[in-house]
Amino acid sequence: MGTSQSSGGPGGGVPMVPPWTPPLPPDTADVGSDDGSGQEDPAPQTAPVAPVAPIPVAAPARFRGTRRSLGDYVRSGDGRELRRSLGHYVRSGYGGAGTATRRFGGTVTTADALGGMLARVAAGEPAPPGSVLDPIILSGRSAQEIMDAVVEAVRPVDGTQDAEADRASIRDALSELLTLFPEADLLNLDPEQRTFAIERFTANSVFRRFDLDTGKTIIEKAPSVEVALARLKEIRNYIKQSVAAAFRKLRDAGRGLTSGRIGWVVRRALEETFAVFEAYSE
Repeated sequence: MGTSQSSGGPGGGVPMVPPWTPPLPPDTADVGSDDGSGQEDPAPQTAPVAPVAPIPVAAPARFRGTRRSLGDYVRSGDGRELRRSLGHYVRSGYGGAGTATRRFGGTVTTADALGGMLARVAAGEPAPPGSVLDPIILSGRSAQEIMDAVVEAVRPVDGTQDAEADRASIRDALSELLTLFPEADLLNLDPEQRTFAIERFTANSVFRRFDLDTGKTIIEKAPSVEVALARLKEIRNYIKQSVAAAFRKLRDAGRGLTSGRIGWVVRRALEETFAVFEAYSE
């Protein structure tokens, strides 16, 4: 579930957004409305490009407030302390919701690639020569083998911690998909199933980054391994609920995860999630 690579998080004096993080997709003036068909929307109109703010440099002890509240939560199970820790994580750890969203540029890029790949495979588009997702190669393979192929196609290994976290998050999302939709064909997912996979990947990615940055505190402050694992599960579920609420808010406003705007919607869902978290520190 987590903590295998957890640390105290990145320290001060470094950019809050590492230089290898992909940039966020441009904002748009209008991304169309969602008619529920899952069909591609008309091309969105790009809004005037606003100057990109410089990436702030992290202050010393950037996660101190996060660790303090998280330690209180681990010991007591008090949900208010969990929310405070998430608030400090966004506000002090990453300089606010805007910079936190930029830190998750890789999540946005990977979600877009995952959604596009799942849609192309479901539409029966021919796989490029040598692709690990060639239906002929995957014929008769197990669900686990197909998941591994999806992970390789969407997020190849590049030696970064971000890539490993994204690869694990994709695998987790597809496993959860098959739990909810036991009869689902990973090579022929319908729009609802693809939406679930993208939303769960996004939530898992947020949880894994939080765990990598702060999981050491959970290990150190928990009175037992059992409590540590229980708290990790609670944190993961809380983040899933929060991210799902953000996607639901966008969907209710006609901004669902239809093809052609996956990156934009994921970006907006992250912004909404981190804005909610940041408010917990007030």
